[in-house]
Amino acid sequence: MESNLFGLKMTAALLLLALAFGLAGIAQAQEASQSGDRERTREQTPIQTPAAMSGMDAGGARIPDTIEQRAAACIVCHGKQGRAGSDGYYPRIAGKPAGYLYNQLINFRGGQRKYPIMASLIENMSDDYLRELAQFFSDQHPPYPPPQTTGATAQELARGQQLVTKGNDKAPACIACHGAALAGVAPAIPGLIGLPRDYLLSQLGAWKNGSRHSIAPDCMAQVVQKLSGADISAAASWLAAQPVPNEARPAAAAPVKLPLECGSAVKVAVKASIK
Repeated sequence: MESNLFGLKMTAALLLLALAFGLAGIAQAQEASQSGDRERTREQTPIQTPAAMSGMDAGGARIPDTIEQRAAACIVCHGKQGRAGSDGYYPRIAGKPAGYLYNQLINFRGGQRKYPIMASLIENMSDDYLRELAQFFSDQHPPYPPPQTTGATAQELARGQQLVTKGNDKAPACIACHGAALAGVAPAIPGLIGLPRDYLLSQLGAWKNGSRHSIAPDCMAQVVQKLSGADISAAASWLAAQPVPNEARPAAAAPVKLPLECGSAVKVAVKASIK
């Protein structure tokens, strides 16, 4: 059932992308995504549908060249306006800092984050194109859904709250980097509230086992290595159970120096100052 849902979402996303952009290499990208093979070159022979090449849809109507149309493939998994998928896994991207979203798109394209459908969708997109998509979703602020029921015990939730808000003798509190309201910090630190527990567990687990990476120095990898599996489960359960005010927004800037140097935050901040 789960694999069928994944296949349907992948197919829908690829078809939307071909229609919206006439993306080069879409046939090869679909084949490689389904096999999980991501070791191919990004320079491929363009294969475009006649409709995509002419800027017309299958019914003969002209496709509008708007950022909303370009983002159509993204909402197949991430939901309308990027509010999150209905399956409890695909994360909310609406309202996240634009620098963070841009960094993640670059990481998927470059292989630092590994997810075949994402890599295939964006492998031929330029940095400017990805930056435009990131800004579009950062500007969206649809309502948050009610918090998840995680099934965690009161003891586990208390442990999670302690780790998130105060940390322990090995790792700093989550709020030290992600903001007092846990809604993120501009330009590149994401919010942690409003995310499904399964997604939080998968990403923290990916840092723990070394399959997810960020720009060096990778502060998240350093923090997660200091947490036990029980710590990670408790923190994810508590975060997923928190209600999110609809007015929640990333903080404009961190009020104090971050406890660890984070390469992704530094890189985005430098780019912003140059502009």
